[in-house]
Amino acid sequence: APPGYVGYDEGGALTEAVRRRPYQVVLFDEIEKAHPDVFNVLLQVLDDGRLTDGQGRTVDFTNTIIILTSNLGAEHLAALPDGEPAENARAAVMDVVRAQFRPEFLNRLDEVVLFNRLSRENMAGIVEIQIAHLKKLLADRKITLELRDAALSWLADAGYDPVYGARPLKRVIQRTLQNPLAERLLAGDIKDGETVFIDAGESGLTINGQDAKQAA
Repeated sequence: APPGYVGYDEGGALTEAVRRRPYQVVLFDEIEKAHPDVFNVLLQVLDDGRLTDGQGRTVDFTNTIIILTSNLGAEHLAALPDGEPAENARAAVMDVVRAQFRPEFLNRLDEVVLFNRLSRENMAGIVEIQIAHLKKLLADRKITLELRDAALSWLADAGYDPVYGARPLKRVIQRTLQNPLAERLLAGDIKDGETVFIDAGESGLTINGQDAKQAA
């Protein structure tokens, strides 16, 4: 912080974290959205392996792994046919990356890794993780949630997006399952200690055999 501002006598958040725990992984998510000053800091870290904070203290980053993630070029990955590896789109993705970042920054990176986009098969496991969280919430009221395979498959399909992967899934679960369950709890149609069965029919999810979209 500048002189006169709160935090002037303190070290930076990044340098303090690494100074206290030098053996760690530092993640910068969606780095393309970062302020230009962040790249100036990263240039020093990636080039020298150390960083000096506002108090003049030098922090060693040589034992720190720095990971930067980005969505740049995602449209080229989304255009790949199902099952085709992301490496087949590397040239197009790197053109976008080079247009966004300065050469001196890219040249200091050890590796640029392309991740294969999530497949529909991957979604099943992610659905189960999200549902486990919902089950935990209901367990506080002794309510057991049982999902049929058809319901899991329906959620996996409804929550899948070729570009955004599993990101829409949480909203889909909240809109199509969590909110209808809450409405039925408030209406007294579902009571503490009950087991609730979730299935999928032609029009979507069902709760105890009734269309989940119907008002409780």
